[in-house]
Formats: sequence, C-alpha cells, structure tokens
Amino acid sequence: MKLSIVIPAYNEASTIKEVLSRIGEVPFDKEIIVVDDGSSDGTGEILKEVSRNGSNIKLFQHEKNKGKGAALRTAFTAVTNEVIIIQDADLEYDPCDYQSLLGPILDGKADVVFGSRFLGGPHRVLYFWHFVGNKLLTLLSNMLTNLNLSDMETGYKAFRKEVLKDLRIRSNRFGIEPELTAKVAKRKFRIYEVPISYSGRTYLEGKKITWRDGLAAIFLIVWFHFFD
Repeated sequence: MKLSIVIPAYNEASTIKEVLSRIGEVPFDKEIIVVDDGSSDGTGEILKEVSRNGSNIKLFQHEKNKGKGAALRTAFTAVTNEVIIIQDADLEYDPCDYQSLLGPILDGKADVVFGSRFLGGPHRVLYFWHFVGNKLLTLLSNMLTNLNLSDMETGYKAFRKEVLKDLRIRSNRFGIEPELTAKVAKRKFRIYEVPISYSGRTYLEGKKITWRDGLAAIFLIVWFHFFD
C-alpha cells in the first residue's frame, strides 16, 4: 500500500526535523507533502534545506498564515497515493502509531480512521479543561452525526483517497476537524476509531489552539450539519 502523509506546519522550527525523521522510519511506501503555512520562525528555511538534501518531500509555502484547514486544502490537491494520513508538525502525535491507525483500512473494514487520545493509549497528563472541552465538542458532534466517537477533535485521521476526493473543504483554521467529521458522517463512509499515544504540549511549548477555537467549533459543528 502506498501512503501519502500531509503535514500542515506553522512555526514548528523546533520539531519539524524530528517529525520528518520519525516519518522516515515508518515502513511504508510513502510520499510526504508539507505545507509551510506562512511560518515566521525559520520553519520554511528548514524545510527548504531538507528538501534540497534529496528528501522525497513535496513542499508548498503560503506567503501568509491561513490556518490548518487552508494548509490541508493545499496539501490534499497534491496527494497521489491510496491512503492519506494527516500528521501535525509538532511531536504531539507519534508516527509510530501509523500501523494501528492504518489497520482498519488495510483490513478493508474502514474508509476513515480516527486516532483517539481517550481509548487507553499512553498520554501526557495536562489540561483538565481542554479534556472537558474536547468531550463536550465530541458529544455535540455525535448528537448531530449519530456517531459514537470518543475524540472528534483528534488531529490524527486517516482516509482512503476516494473519501477526500468527494469532499469540498471550507474551513481555514481548526474547524477542519468538525467539518471532516460531519462530512464523512453525512456520506455514510465506514468510520473506525483506534487508540493512539498522545504527548500534548503546553502553550509555552508552542500549543496553538485556544478557547476561541473551541467556541468556533460549536458553531461549525452545527453549521456543517444543517447548512453545508
């Protein structure tokens, strides 16, 4: 199986090389598509250097920061392989979990797989209110999609290429997570969920999602269910 790994990157100079190194160790035939989303900390220069040194990276660069959803839209236009994994450019999600994430697709059971941070995998203990917020957003999403996900907001999602080809993505920022969930649910794709490890960051370490994104997610969950 051939794998496309899409990476939205914004100001991740301290982690991007390590993420790419770990992806390189994954035993799949793969292409790596990275979108530097207007970084100002040298991430773009690091990626240019890595790509010049014979890497198999396809690099795209946004002149200005547009958000995770916009970066993924750019990346999705370039994928050529059968299965796509979304990989954040930090170290919160570990490519060592790819085998678990891809298992239901490889077995022919799933079209989409969510990697859940709440199904028993090892995870760094951090913010209580982030945990509560994630649970409430997942509950609202489940009520409207009639799914029983444990972690709608997870950044680790895998798709068969045919799934994304059928979706028109509108979100620019972190609303990409509820949007993807709503749209794959509406189209009745086969969805699985598997446990993954999670090494969350603090805001001092570079975490970017805020309470404003949580409020926006409430609106977007409703919007993508009823109006899009």
